[in-house]
Amino acid sequence: MDNRTNRKRIVIIGATSGIGKETALLFARKGWRVGIAGRREERLRELQEAMPEAFVARPLDVTREDAPGQLAALIRELGGMDVFLLSAGIGTQNPALLPEPELNTARTNVDGFIRMVTAAFHYFKEQGGGHLAVISSIAGTKGLGVAPAYSATKRFQNTYIEALAQLAHLQRLPIRFTDIRPGFADTDLLKNKHYPMTMPAVRVARKLVKAIEKRKRVTVIDCRYRILVGLWKCIPRWLWERLPVK
Repeated sequence: MDNRTNRKRIVIIGATSGIGKETALLFARKGWRVGIAGRREERLRELQEAMPEAFVARPLDVTREDAPGQLAALIRELGGMDVFLLSAGIGTQNPALLPEPELNTARTNVDGFIRMVTAAFHYFKEQGGGHLAVISSIAGTKGLGVAPAYSATKRFQNTYIEALAQLAHLQRLPIRFTDIRPGFADTDLLKNKHYPMTMPAVRVARKLVKAIEKRKRVTVIDCRYRILVGLWKCIPRWLWERLPVK
């Protein structure tokens, strides 16, 4: 018997580095078949060559209109999809409020997010069920003055997944949703920047995998950030807008 037919299958978009890459490796070591996608083809190839029995790879850019077609091709090559995880995202500090960084962030975190999440939703609708997970951020809790587009797009992602969960319920679709909200992680996103309580990407990935396996609806990683988010939510708007948050 070919054991591949009995293995769970996950597709991870944004698996070329950071949390996405570490998550892909963890699922592969657990015996899953893993479809990996991202813009950097050479990094995808390195992962696939390291564990050819576990990985199926395909270059994909969420900002391109052909991305849903590339996702469909990857799912076919993988033999189906039980879990979809969107890890692709960008962000930058932009206190000067230059328009191009803001627009680039929106192209990936809003346009690209919608493009890939709706494609996964329709796949699971046709299949008759599945698990749709995304990596957003605690930055969506409050508007951050040093990173307006990043915090706004992460709030958008939180709300969009909430809306899809309601839509699936209204349409009686057995689709589960997980919104993963990490704190600061040591990834390319924070390269050359210093933040308190920064976590190694592999630590975030371990907790992320557990959240998906337990089918949690929303999870904040980790306990320190759960406390921080709780405190942020208690701060009234008038006070928050006067705080020197950097």
